[in-house]
Amino acid sequence: MKNWFIFISKLCFLTGFFILSGCSPSADDNVHTPGIVYCSEGDPTSFNPQLTTNGTTTDASSYQIYNRLVEYDPALGSIVAALARHWFINEDGTSYTFYLRKNVKFHSNDNFTPTRDFNADDVLFSFNRIIDSTHPYHNVSGGSYPFFQSVGFTDIINKIVKVNDYMIVIHLTEKDASFMANLAANFAIIQSKEYADQLSEQQRQSQIDSHPIGTGPFVLDSYFQNDHIRYKPNQGYWNGTPDIEQLVFDITPKSTNRIAKLMTGDCDISALPQSSEIDIIRQNRKLELQIQTGFNVAYLGFNTERIPFNNPKVRQALSHAINKRAIVEAVYYGSATIADSVLPSLSWAYNDTLQPYEYNPEKAKKLLVEAGYSDGFDMTLWAAPVQRIYNPNAIKTAELIQGQLKLVGVNVNIVTYGWNVFIDKLNDYSYDSVLMGWTADNADPDNFFRPLFSCAALLSGGNRVNWCNDDFDETINQAIASTDEKKRVPYYLAAQQTLNKQVPLIPIAHALRFQVKSRNITGLSLNPYGGISFAKAKRKSTNVSDGGAK
Repeated sequence: MKNWFIFISKLCFLTGFFILSGCSPSADDNVHTPGIVYCSEGDPTSFNPQLTTNGTTTDASSYQIYNRLVEYDPALGSIVAALARHWFINEDGTSYTFYLRKNVKFHSNDNFTPTRDFNADDVLFSFNRIIDSTHPYHNVSGGSYPFFQSVGFTDIINKIVKVNDYMIVIHLTEKDASFMANLAANFAIIQSKEYADQLSEQQRQSQIDSHPIGTGPFVLDSYFQNDHIRYKPNQGYWNGTPDIEQLVFDITPKSTNRIAKLMTGDCDISALPQSSEIDIIRQNRKLELQIQTGFNVAYLGFNTERIPFNNPKVRQALSHAINKRAIVEAVYYGSATIADSVLPSLSWAYNDTLQPYEYNPEKAKKLLVEAGYSDGFDMTLWAAPVQRIYNPNAIKTAELIQGQLKLVGVNVNIVTYGWNVFIDKLNDYSYDSVLMGWTADNADPDNFFRPLFSCAALLSGGNRVNWCNDDFDETINQAIASTDEKKRVPYYLAAQQTLNKQVPLIPIAHALRFQVKSRNITGLSLNPYGGISFAKAKRKSTNVSDGGAK
């Protein structure tokens, strides 16, 4: 019998906090269990994905608790309806009319019971909170909306007009080819204005982000930091009530522990298995390995405002000192491709004429001499303590880079913190360099450029390289001024050439995305653009016995 559900049952008895019929373990776990347990790699920093670009947070909130006006369907490669049933874009691309879905219910919790369905007021509240600095909720939870600030959401939206309860019009200041893709992003969730108004009356505004109310398939039931998150199905979900009695995120930072829990049945799905564990997973007939080409990039970013990283020649030198192939083989075990650009080669805007920085320590030393650092220098390298889709082991990557840079006279001190502390400290730009990455929300190339490199992204903290280039901004802004891919391509080619010359960061790898699950879990696809949804997940009976692969 599963240890996890024994633990849940004890908590139900002792605290009374978990009040669900699913608290009792099933008599036969191979036939039925009270729900699904997902081994997650870390704690969310919030339950509002508007406030962060942290993938762990969006996994725990965006697709479980909330909906967006529209969604990006990776299978179709297009935008599809969600809370907006359909929409109309005017001829010059500056006016978007959305016709909203009716009879959509908001969640309730111990302190809030909605008296009305979702309507236009909730859309206005959710977006005006982001774009209007005078909005009563703009500064709640810090007032930072990194994704939206990086893509210029405030500047591009002129006004949002409510025509009636189920029709809104968003007027843009100018044409933006990426606008619909941004509305479909993980971060563009819709919150309840009625809930916000009640919290304001009670002077408990911050609870809108810690005790969330959404329209999504699951309702947040409880959260114990460093332990687990528990959800119950939204019985009134407009797109069909989930077919499981509960969903648990078992917070398990170490990949080896997640795999062990999978093997013993304490978890049903695991996030981010390491490449070195793939063979073990494939040998277990009860487990299914899901693989998807990922639209992501792992990179070594430089704080370009710090000496000596304010000198492009130094950054170019270190590009020649990094052996990407060795990193891909040792960290990814071949489950990634070497990155020459932040944009994966699968993108329609990829620049295949770039001259990559070949691994050449002697050339690196020569450039360092030319830059005035013949004796090298000391530097810090910050590495994330948790696995990410784009990098399964940042600490090991940092150690490899440390050894490689030592060969050219650069001494690297590796720095790491707990995940939430790490994210907070990044905003201070107190590092010399940092190992980070990005997973795109959709196939639009803009998603790799404005969130990472725009001057606006400096204000939001998304621009980890502390780099602002007006000419580069102009180039990527011109790229979104047309919806014609052929007209957009030259601007993205030029943007990649600029990055290749200036080297604010060194792209290292584009990783395959892995997910491993029990074979008796169905309805769980692997999204190449990140995020995970359990809305259609189901458990089926299985008679598969333990043992090796056939």
